[in-house]
This record gives sequence, structure tokens and C-alpha cells, in this order.
Amino acid sequence: MSEHEISGLGMTSQRARQRLLARLQEEGIANWDVLGALHDVPRHLFIDEALAHRAYEDTALPIGLGQTISQPYIVARMSELLLGGRPLKRVLEIGTGSGYQTAVLAQIAEEVYTVERIKALQEQARQRHRRLDLKNIHYRYGDGWQGWAEHAPYDGIIVTAAPDSVPPALLEQLAVGGRLITPVGRELGAQELRCITRNDDGFDARTVEQVRFVPLVPGTTE
Repeated sequence: MSEHEISGLGMTSQRARQRLLARLQEEGIANWDVLGALHDVPRHLFIDEALAHRAYEDTALPIGLGQTISQPYIVARMSELLLGGRPLKRVLEIGTGSGYQTAVLAQIAEEVYTVERIKALQEQARQRHRRLDLKNIHYRYGDGWQGWAEHAPYDGIIVTAAPDSVPPALLEQLAVGGRLITPVGRELGAQELRCITRNDDGFDARTVEQVRFVPLVPGTTE
């Protein structure tokens, strides 16, 4: 798809996007880089055509294979926490999924490294990113619990599925001063979003809010 065609698709959703951004601001999202990224990334390209009319609702939507595209508020909240008012050079994402969060990260970080355990989802996301001419995204098909050690340390790590506890490999791959944003908990009604910062002496963690994510499953699948 050409840039002109993508632009045309975006024009049809401008009002819906503006309404969504206004709602996100009402819910406390204040970082203009994050808001700009959510405005610029066409969410309707990351979901099935049959659900395109719901693309700019503030809700999670199914993307097949038992996975979902996250609620825009959660994408914005996690991205804002990851940024923390500082530049991001290298970011690791665990769980590429539809590729929407990845595309948002590509607007606010110099380089994005993303790991996906489901091959079919990874290929779909890669195609969408190619259509959007995003060239700062690097892909790995693998087990998200292991991270991507070859490119560590990372200024930020974001996990888009919920482990029952924080994977030690991800903590090890976080740079000093970096942030790890992850949901934690297996039970849907008892998951919490955590912001973990690495410092010279160890890690500081705080709970941000209650969330609902699919579980972070070890291993890979076609």
C-alpha cells in the first residue's frame, strides 16, 4: 500500500481518532509524544476488517489465535510509563501481537526489538509495519520469557502479556536507569501493572493499576 493510500485511510478516521485522544487525555494521559504516536498510528490497520468500525473505541479487540489488541488507554499508559520523560534509544517489546503497540513504540524510540512466540502473528505484524514504512523495528520469533539478550541492555522493556511473576531474564537485560513495564498475575481479576526501575543497587517496583491481559506463555508455536 502506498503512502497516499495509507493517508487516505487515515483521513476517514480523523474524527474518531480525535475523540479517542480527547478521552485518553481525560483519563490522565499527558505525554504529547505518546498522544502524537497514537494519533499517527492507524489502529484500523491492525485489526480484522470486520472490526474496523470499532478501531478507535477505547477497548481491547480480538485478533485471533486467542490473542487481543490492547485497549488504547493501556497502550498509551504503558508507553507513557516507559518513556518517563527521557529519550529511549533501545526498547524491547515482549509480545508483538498485532504489531500496534510496536508501531507506537517505533514513534517514540530510536530502535524497537520485538519478540513474538506465534509465527503467524509475527508475519502479519511485519507486513503491517512494512506498509507503514517503519524501518526501526527488529523481529525475533522466540520465547518471550527469555527476552533478547543479544541486543541488551535496553532503556525500556514492555511486556504485553501477563506472566505470573517477572521473568528474571528481562530484569537482567534492563539497563541501569531503565524501566520495565509489565502486567503480573495469571488470574484476570487479580493482575496488576508494574513499573520496575533498575538502579545501581537493584530494582525499585511500584504497582500502577489493575489490568487484564492474556497470559505470557513460554515456548513458541506456528
